[in-house]
Amino acid sequence: MKVDDINWKILQLLQENSRQTNTQIAKVVGVTSPAVAERIRKMEDAGIIKGYTATVSHYDTGYQLRALITVRAFMGRLKPFLQKVKSFEEVVNCYRITGNENIVMEVVLDNQMHLEKFIDQLITYGETKTQIILSNVIENNPIVKPITFNR
Repeated sequence: MKVDDINWKILQLLQENSRQTNTQIAKVVGVTSPAVAERIRKMEDAGIIKGYTATVSHYDTGYQLRALITVRAFMGRLKPFLQKVKSFEEVVNCYRITGNENIVMEVVLDNQMHLEKFIDQLITYGETKTQIILSNVIENNPIVKPITFNR
């Protein structure tokens, strides 16, 4: 499916507030409400729009600490880790990456003691490195329309 300028604007508006009505979106993008609904449905069907979520403040729900943890898996421990990581409630995001480490995770924790216990679980799978997140520089960065290069 081709994502034209109108679809890009609809995607941007939905990312800013996915609870906007089709009528509100239509006023901004300059098409009818039924046209917006149809475009959204087509983008959902094509898998461009994967779903709608609520952004939750982990801090306000009691998690005082956020961290990025990388794991360099021991020989033969990567596949078991990839299964185990799905059960960790602390993990907000987990990515398999290139480079010296195999995994980078964003985690939320109650405090330093919780972090220590969590790392103790991880070290059976590999070597870890932890960075404490101080703040977000870019919060919920909307998608950016790809740049077209003239060749």
